[in-house]
Amino acid sequence: MKPDLKKAGLEGLADAAGFVLGALAGWKLGAALGYDFINTPGWGMPQIIGLLMIMAGCGAGRWLFRRLLA
Repeated sequence: MKPDLKKAGLEGLADAAGFVLGALAGWKLGAALGYDFINTPGWGMPQIIGLLMIMAGCGAGRWLFRRLLA
């Protein structure tokens, strides 16, 4: 069986775009709410919540882009 390279390439691009744009959205949302992980020193609760928001944004972005692709 021959692999569908066009479909695999589009899925890879959707994953990459979803991860990056979702992470940026999660970071900006966290920073707007006062949970900035990137620009604050140390490891306190606000930084951990900011990191979790970035991670959630990665997953949500990937999910959204995969849904748009389907």
